[in-house]
Amino acid sequence: MKKGLLFVAVISAFSFASCKKDRTCTCQTDTPGSTANVVTYTKAKKSQAEAACLSSKQTYNGITVTTTCTLK
Repeated sequence: MKKGLLFVAVISAFSFASCKKDRTCTCQTDTPGSTANVVTYTKAKKSQAEAACLSSKQTYNGITVTTTCTLK
């Protein structure tokens, strides 16, 4: 019984582990006529790619530009 429970615990642990794979981050600014920027993170964990693919606000010459990024 204890061996069976240990086996189930090990399998469960593997199912929660993050796997590394290619992840795509697409960023779009709110400026009219702008094109989307696409960045691919190779063999990255989801948490690492999310940290690198952030939405941001930047100010250029008094104009605030919002960049919205999504991770796929």
